[in-house]
Amino acid sequence: MAAWRERLRGFAGRFRRGEAPVRANDARGGAVAASLRGLLDDPSIPADVREAMGSDFRRVEQMLDRLENEELHVAVFGRVSAGKSALGNALLGRQAFTVGVLHGTTTEADAARLDEAAAAGLVLIDTPGINELGGEAREKLAFEVAEVSDLIVFVADGDLTREERDALRALASTRRPLLLVLNKADRYSDDEREGLLERLRQHTASLVRREDVVAVAALPSPRQVVDIDADGNERRRSEARPADVGALKSRLLAIAEREGKALSAINAGLFAGRLTDQVSQRIAATRREVASGVIRQYCIAKAVAVALNPVPVADLLLAGGLDAAMVVQLGRVYGLPLTRSESGRLVAVISTQLAALMGAVWGVQLVASALKGISGGLSVVVTAAAQGALGWYATVLIGRAAEHYLVAGKSWGEHGAKRAVADVVASLDRDSILREAREEILKRLRR
Repeated sequence: MAAWRERLRGFAGRFRRGEAPVRANDARGGAVAASLRGLLDDPSIPADVREAMGSDFRRVEQMLDRLENEELHVAVFGRVSAGKSALGNALLGRQAFTVGVLHGTTTEADAARLDEAAAAGLVLIDTPGINELGGEAREKLAFEVAEVSDLIVFVADGDLTREERDALRALASTRRPLLLVLNKADRYSDDEREGLLERLRQHTASLVRREDVVAVAALPSPRQVVDIDADGNERRRSEARPADVGALKSRLLAIAEREGKALSAINAGLFAGRLTDQVSQRIAATRREVASGVIRQYCIAKAVAVALNPVPVADLLLAGGLDAAMVVQLGRVYGLPLTRSESGRLVAVISTQLAALMGAVWGVQLVASALKGISGGLSVVVTAAAQGALGWYATVLIGRAAEHYLVAGKSWGEHGAKRAVADVVASLDRDSILREAREEILKRLRR
């Protein structure tokens, strides 16, 4: 296993357990960035796996760019029409995100850099709302964006609904730092606003720190102003009020300055760690598929050869040679080449354990071999399907046991060969394998 994979997995594991996974000098020194490059450049990842997971690898490239550019990505998240886009614009001081009166104005994730936080590398990402009718794809996109961001700002415009509480818990499970923002705070009196903030803090006590629950007014309602002219005539007009997002901006800047680089490194490492596991699973699945094909080919060859060989005991010797050749092929499939002598020893170990577990099965095969000698080969027709099926079954067992040994890096594990082989035997449906084997052998014998 490549060293970068071990670093990523250990890195992600420490973070999930709540330990400090990265030191400041690690984030600045590029330890995580080096691991990401190792993942992107790993020549052992098959081309088809890399192609199938292309979007995930592109994300890793983006994360590597973020690390090198020292950016902290902040996802603005929440229910439709809670004012997410307006909040992003208010923080930026410009109209970077689309704001509309219709639900679902934001349909794709948009990003913009907060100029005031340029030194801290803070980038805002506006996401689609979580509850738009028929917007399952947009909701999925919102969660994906939040998962690969470094910090989440969850926007609400009142007490939390059940849907918002569920979404907040789901986001907290990604272990990203969360800020909860009460938007449209201008609609409430001072006492009402403070009471609502306190309820939000209580409802999210296990998810969000008290100091990270703040009130803002991204797009305050216009103020009604009465102008009186020189003649005493009154004229009413609406006057726009400036956004009030100072508390949130200060909090974001403080987080970005204090721990932005570490957060970015942590989350990039977590994502890459998960991707590494997925890549390993895909490679393992591909190898299992190829290995199954190899085992089946040798099952057919061994079953037919054993069934049709009229020479006593020679069929068993031939079977051993085929098993050794199969194990050599399996070693190549799993990238762990075996010499003929190594494969022979491995087959001997497996066969010994199988004999101890399944003496009766091997006894039947020996009796069938002896029958061939007594009858001068005339009993082949009678015993062919049965003996061939047993040979097929034995090959499956040896192949699967050898796979176990190879997947573990040429090791039987802490419980040894006896336990490993017993587990393989227990995991296979003997009757279905024997039935398939007999059908295949009879079909070939009739040709």
